Parts: sequence; C-alpha cells; structure tokens
Amino acid sequence: MRLIGCLMPEMSYQRLNDALKAQPLFEDKTWRLSPEPWPLTAQQAAEIERIGQACLEFYRAIDTLYRRSAEGRNLLRNRELVTPWVASYLDRGKPRRLIEHGRLNDLRGAVPCVIRPDLLLTDDGFALTEIDAVPGGLGLTAFLNELYGGSGDIVGGSGAHMAQRFYETLAAQAKDVEDPVIVIIVSDEAATYRPEFEYLAEVLRASGKRVHVNHPDDIMPIERGLFVPADGNPLRIDVIYRFWELFDVGNVSTAEHILTAAEEGEVVVTPPMKTYHEEKLNLALLHHHALEDFWKESLSRGALKLLKKIVPRSWVMDPVELPPNAILDAPPVQGRPIQRWEQLGEASQRERNLIIKASGFHETAWGARSVTLGSDASREEWQAAIDEAVEMADETLHVLQEYRKPRRLRHSVYADPETIHPMDGRLRLCPYYFVQGETAELSGVLATFCPADKKIIHGMKDAAMLPCCIQETPEEKST
Repeated sequence: MRLIGCLMPEMSYQRLNDALKAQPLFEDKTWRLSPEPWPLTAQQAAEIERIGQACLEFYRAIDTLYRRSAEGRNLLRNRELVTPWVASYLDRGKPRRLIEHGRLNDLRGAVPCVIRPDLLLTDDGFALTEIDAVPGGLGLTAFLNELYGGSGDIVGGSGAHMAQRFYETLAAQAKDVEDPVIVIIVSDEAATYRPEFEYLAEVLRASGKRVHVNHPDDIMPIERGLFVPADGNPLRIDVIYRFWELFDVGNVSTAEHILTAAEEGEVVVTPPMKTYHEEKLNLALLHHHALEDFWKESLSRGALKLLKKIVPRSWVMDPVELPPNAILDAPPVQGRPIQRWEQLGEASQRERNLIIKASGFHETAWGARSVTLGSDASREEWQAAIDEAVEMADETLHVLQEYRKPRRLRHSVYADPETIHPMDGRLRLCPYYFVQGETAELSGVLATFCPADKKIIHGMKDAAMLPCCIQETPEEKST
C-alpha cells in the first residue's frame, strides 16, 4: 500500500548512501535506509513537546528529592516525610569523590542541558522507558534533518538550526562570556559517537563559533584554567560538554582536573557531574508509594498526570531482609504478594511481562546490555537475570519495569538500491530537548524503526534510523 507521509520528495538510495559515506556519523555502524522521514501527527508532536517540559520538571524534582534525602531534611510542606533511603539508593556503588561533587551548593538545581527520553509507540500511546542525560544520536539527528528536508515540516528544522540551538544552549552556560570556547570531550568508551560530534562542531565552526571536539587526554591544566591545544597555542575552555557516562570516570585520565576546575569556577561542565542524574531507578521513584505526596507537591499537575500515564510501573530490586509479616513493593506472583525477589522466578509467562535492567551507574546499564524481557526469556534465563540483579545489589541496583509492547507499524525502506518495500516493524522515538532556563525546547526527533520480530528496540543494522516530520493527514500507518 502507499503510505501517507510528509509532503516531501522521496530520497533516493544513491543520495542517502553517498551522503552517509561522505559524512560518517558512527564508527563501524550501518542501518537500513528509508526514502521518507517518519511522519508524526500534529497531536503526537504536541504531546512530545509536553513530554519534554515534564522531563525537565522531573529532573528538577529529582534534584530536590536527592538533596533533601541526603541532608535528612523533610520533603513535604505540611507533613513530615524523611527518606534517607532515596540517597542511599542513588549513592550505591558510587565513588565518594563524585558524590561530594554532586552535592555542592553551586550545583544546586543544575540539570542536563540536553534531555532525551526513549519513547515507544504502543496501542495506548507513548511509553517512556528511560531518560538519558548523556544522549548519543544528537549529531546524527541534525544531519538527517538536513539531509531529508532542511526546514519545512521536519521536526526541529534544518540540521544547521538544530546545531545552532545546541550551541546557544551550551553558550548560555558560560555567563558573561560573549564568545565562549566550548569543548566537547568524548571518552574512549563513547568513541563510537565521536564522528557525530565532530560533524556538529564543523557546522558550528563554519558559522564562526569556537567549538571543538577533544579526547580527555588533550586537556591541560595551566595555572587557573583548563586548556586544549589549538593551532599550536593552548586555548582556554569556558564550557565542557561532557560526553561520557560517570561510571566511566575512572578511565577518564583528566577527570580530577575537570572536577577541580568545575568546583573552583574555572570551567562549566554540562551535563553536571551528578551521579543521581544517570540512574534508571529514578523512574521507579516516580511510582513509589512513599513518595506520592512529594511528586504532587514538586511537579505541576499536568506534568505529573502525563508522566504517570507514559512511564510504565517500575520497582527497585533491593534485596532487603523483611520481617515475617511484610511484603515487597513488587508485582504479585500467581496472584500473591512476594517477600523475596527470587520468588519472581515462579511467575507465569503472562506474569513475566516485565523487564529487568541495571540502573545507570554501571558499564552494563546502557544500550541493551543488561536488559532481560521476562515474557521472551526461558524460565532459566529469567531466574538467572533475577539472581544476577540480587547478587549485584551492593554494586548497582536493578530496576524491574512493566513491559509495554510497541505497536506494529509499517514504513517504506530500501530492500536494495532499486527497490522500496513496506517494512513491518516497531518504533522508538528519541526526542532531543535543549534546556535554557525553565524551558525544554524540542529540537529534533530521531526515529528507530526495528523489524517487527525484535522485542527490544535499539540501534541495529536491521533497523532504519530517520528524522521525523509533521504529516498533513491524520491517517496512521498501523498494520
């Protein structure tokens, strides 16, 4: 069937392939090509915009929650609620140096300047499964926006516009500096993403901006400041855009220099080096019964309603010893509450419509490295994932999350350079929001369209990766 999309000409395979070869955006990675961007309805686009603002509110609330928990302060205005266990969860397995840095008063209220949630499109609308404070794909999205249509109906506008908005967000971090030097530091662990940041930096330098991409080893502490080499002369850094996960800090040779310079006000680092911003278990706290009143006080009514709707029910897998008459805050097994996480292994396949994944501060906690879908695993695999979560609890906590199955959809892809065919698949949307002040501006959306037999959606060679546009008609593409 002919798919209703955006009012843009189809992109030829040759043009797409030549453009991607001329501008590599990921090391050693390929994906399926599509002649058309992914069409969103106006209603979907409007909801995605609201999701960004809700995510910003959520980050600010998490900051308040963590700090009050760590300081032993009351969470509520008119009733006592003290939750030291929240900070205990979020500090577990973290280096003391990073914990103390994240608690600095100067960083109070500081949130990531780029926010990217993962949204799955289900039969019931969007499901928000994670929020990433150090998101990859930013340069890829800008490039695809430029390639597929420039401005027009592409969400976020042209790639140049997206790059400019990214720059403005970073430059705003350097208060009272007119023409700041911005250095994007990419670690070895994140080296796959270096080409896309080099693309963004090239676009911005072409417009006269002082933006560079460097390795952590390039940083030079000189007197009172951090510098990188540039044309034979050291260039003083005003803003560092940190592109490495904090679990990797031990492999970042100049991390201590960066921490010290940030603490002394010599450089601004964004996203701020707060370990609790990189935890998947934050979404489980949104559903925690003990924190219900805190969220009501800390989030606007609209943001709370939206987040409760789109964030699947989640639990922190903390293997605590309970008294005989207590039960875990966990899904029931065979209709009965449980007292130990190991009892989840007795769940039926229907009850195992759950995902287990490591939380943020661990090398297995990004991509799909630690993800186990219970309904798609054998009983032995499911039990092994539970046992691993329990055994690793002292090092890193795991999250249990309801699985919301992505809707089966259809979109045109290239079967070969000459043939377009409709592919059945499932969709993940990654909207990018740039934060300035109290506003999270939607600046682009990357669609990952995976074959229908893939239960866990992530970037893979069998998937299509494409930008999004606003479609003119309300017709949807369900199959």
